[in-house]
Amino acid sequence: MTDGQQTSRRSQAWFGARGRSGMLYRSWMRNQGFGHEVFDGRPVIGIATSASELAPCNAHLTRVAEAVKRGVWQAGGLPLQFPTMATGETLMRPTAMLYRNLMAMEVEELIRANPLDGVVLLSGCDKTTPAMLMGAASVDLPAVMVTGGPMLNGKYRGQDVGSGTHVWKFEEDLKTGRMTEEECFFAEGCMARSNGHCMTMGTASTMACVAEALGMQLPGSAAWPAVDSRRMETAQAAGQRIVGMVEEELRPSRILTREAFENAVRVNAAIGGSTNAIIHLAALAGRVGVELSLSDFDDLARAVPTLVNLMPSGTYLMEDFCYAGGLPAVLAELLGGDLLHGDQITVTGRTVAENTEHAERVDSDVITRLDAPFQPAGTGIAVLRGNLCPDGAVIKQSAASPHLLVHRGPARVFDSPEAYHEVADDPDLDIDENSVIVIRNAGPKGYPGMPEVSNVPLPAKLLKAGVTDMVRVCDGRMSGTGYGTVVLHVAPEAAVGGPLALVRDGDPVVLDVPNRTLRLDVDDVELTRRRQGWRSPAERYDSGYTWLYTQNVEQADRGADFGFLRGSRGHEVPRDSH
Repeated sequence: MTDGQQTSRRSQAWFGARGRSGMLYRSWMRNQGFGHEVFDGRPVIGIATSASELAPCNAHLTRVAEAVKRGVWQAGGLPLQFPTMATGETLMRPTAMLYRNLMAMEVEELIRANPLDGVVLLSGCDKTTPAMLMGAASVDLPAVMVTGGPMLNGKYRGQDVGSGTHVWKFEEDLKTGRMTEEECFFAEGCMARSNGHCMTMGTASTMACVAEALGMQLPGSAAWPAVDSRRMETAQAAGQRIVGMVEEELRPSRILTREAFENAVRVNAAIGGSTNAIIHLAALAGRVGVELSLSDFDDLARAVPTLVNLMPSGTYLMEDFCYAGGLPAVLAELLGGDLLHGDQITVTGRTVAENTEHAERVDSDVITRLDAPFQPAGTGIAVLRGNLCPDGAVIKQSAASPHLLVHRGPARVFDSPEAYHEVADDPDLDIDENSVIVIRNAGPKGYPGMPEVSNVPLPAKLLKAGVTDMVRVCDGRMSGTGYGTVVLHVAPEAAVGGPLALVRDGDPVVLDVPNRTLRLDVDDVELTRRRQGWRSPAERYDSGYTWLYTQNVEQADRGADFGFLRGSRGHEVPRDSH
């Protein structure tokens, strides 16, 4: 390697320095047993791992990191593993979403502050993937994503069960007496029987597929189960590839273009992906300066049918999806229908079209064809507008009940999810199947953190009467594993004075998904009168991270990022003290 090549490496500002500075950097690294030859100018690759036993979906990532290291060494790089926080939705309170932006900040600053030429991002649970992508995009050093993979299919009494999705189903069965407490306890272990994230097309699986659709993950790598040996092969290949990306200066800014985001939006529609992808893609687009509006998610997806027959919208699980051909088979099908930008560059250095040239669909029941789709075009995520959501709201049509997509009913209003849960099992609750359950103060600022609480279970008395779905409206989110006729992400949220704050019991709520509207059938004069009497909730936090969050978080339609984090800040270190 020539002197010119050596000094061009970002890491050489540390390890190639002369005198005291270089000695200081190199000598401390050598206490780990590295020989002097690893500081010869080779690419230094960071392996950012969110492995944590507090985030069960990410607990196995330490082993994945070892596979990445092998690949980096094989390609002539120096791998250096470092930890990041893990935002595990399964345990964190009040919600992992509260900490997505904090994790993105940490990832960004760790990459920038250290002698790295490129980075491999190891994620698992659903907030870790967008957080890492957001942080890496804001630094704009070569980066490749490696997600940890889904769990194996759950098995319970001869049937496949899906993580998350069957939690809601079993809860309903328990309330209606179809399951006992003992049976539910046993089913828990049947549902989560290996390392990995949710094996339904929940948010974790969705964001893994979205990362691949964006071009930030190696082809086919989103779907391999966490415990499949090919998950480790993929990780090793990513370690090899990141060294090449450093040589080619292939940065996120070259990959994450407007066309890449359009591809991701359409892929999310085709896979029946989570509504949470909207929040995360909007935030990521803001980091790279790509204009991506809430309306784009409706406009771009209208022509795309749902091709993937997976829970919660369908029958199968991620293991089946993987063996049926995985995301490359979906991309190839969409490319055949001229629904993707095939010339988009990816982390491979090749285009989407080149990556999927040999993709094969081997099960047309799991991954259907464009001319015989699982659900027709226009049945994916819909963006609603109206006097109840002037800045938009979303609904996942493929997981909703068709007979409720056009509905008018009286509002039954609850000022928090907890207020609803307190009375949901009351046999005398004043509610019927035509009512519209309104849950407010669950948005980014109001909760805070916009938790996955919108798909509240139906009142026990209605479940026992055989009611299986109701319209629910909320300024919070819903788990990607959830289902039902649930209107989400109502913006502006109630806590900042959005119209949801003005709804009263009995007000007629009109939902018309085909015409993309959600409105309150109350005249403007009355709404104006109510607004004059509305008072902003008292601030609950005056210090700490939660204060920072509530003071700076943007609304759902803008991705719930911090305004001061929009845009890229590059990889230059502000000042070197040595």
